[in-house]
Amino acid sequence: MFAARHSLRSGALVLHYLPNGLTGARLGLVIPKKLASRAVLRNAIKRRMREAFRQCRGELPALDLVVRLLRPVGAPPSVVELAGALRQLLVRIAAGTANP
Repeated sequence: MFAARHSLRSGALVLHYLPNGLTGARLGLVIPKKLASRAVLRNAIKRRMREAFRQCRGELPALDLVVRLLRPVGAPPSVVELAGALRQLLVRIAAGTANP
């Protein structure tokens, strides 16, 4: 998946994507302990990301999406910012501005 070379970047996130041949989009999350050391924080990030994906899922083409965290994350307000960044990336893909 990471070798597919189709990716978008926004701040502390990178979104890798690849057509999946199914009827809908699927999401995978990579949130390393090294960048978010507390389990509570990692789970909060995942919850926000999954919710952002759910809200945009109907508009997305059939893609496998993998979101990777690239930089350390602090308190919960930054978690909300991460979800907003993911939402913007998903909107770009749904609008067709990212060429697979």
